[in-house]
Amino acid sequence: MAVARFIRHGKRVADIGTDHGYLPVYLAENGISDSIIAADLRVGPLKNARQNIEAAGLGDRISLRLSDGLQAFSAQEVEEISIAGMGGILIAQIMEQAPWLKTGDKHLVLQPMSHPEVLREFLMKNGYTIIEETVCEDSGKIYCVMSVAFSGEKTEYPQHYEYYGEIPSCKEPLAKEYLSRLGFRLSRDADSMRCADPARADKLYSVSEKIECILSNM
Repeated sequence: MAVARFIRHGKRVADIGTDHGYLPVYLAENGISDSIIAADLRVGPLKNARQNIEAAGLGDRISLRLSDGLQAFSAQEVEEISIAGMGGILIAQIMEQAPWLKTGDKHLVLQPMSHPEVLREFLMKNGYTIIEETVCEDSGKIYCVMSVAFSGEKTEYPQHYEYYGEIPSCKEPLAKEYLSRLGFRLSRDADSMRCADPARADKLYSVSEKIECILSNM
């Protein structure tokens, strides 16, 4: 639901790492898109997706594709790209291998399960802009979801932006909890590496302090 909220209506969609095809089915059933490609790296998940798509009677609006990231796609096929349910490092690698994403008509919805700071840093360095972020909870864990587009502009970002992104502007009640947990984890990690890597520990302490400052103003 959090990912679907950011998908622009009436656009051609590619769902990368579709797994069971739940997102494409939701998008089609709710009239958000009638042209969706559900893609996955493995045959097994695509079989699961096919079963769900056929059970919903949506085979005319959702097609399946075996693809390693976006490598089996071309720029002319899609305008909306969702990449969800995988690590931030992998998402950055997938984007790096698809330079055709760097055009104004492409919009991405990214949901990193881990290392969102690595993904944000990649976006910052490569001319992408995080338009908006939201948060969602699953099995007791809180994840961020990013609405992203290419601008090509060199932007000056606040210190440690890669750790918190646009979440301070998020109106979801869980946003504060997300940041609170993040600050606690970074401070704990800094404590554990204070002797082994003092420079890294100092940076994490600094990020944690920045997050505390943000929370006090939310």
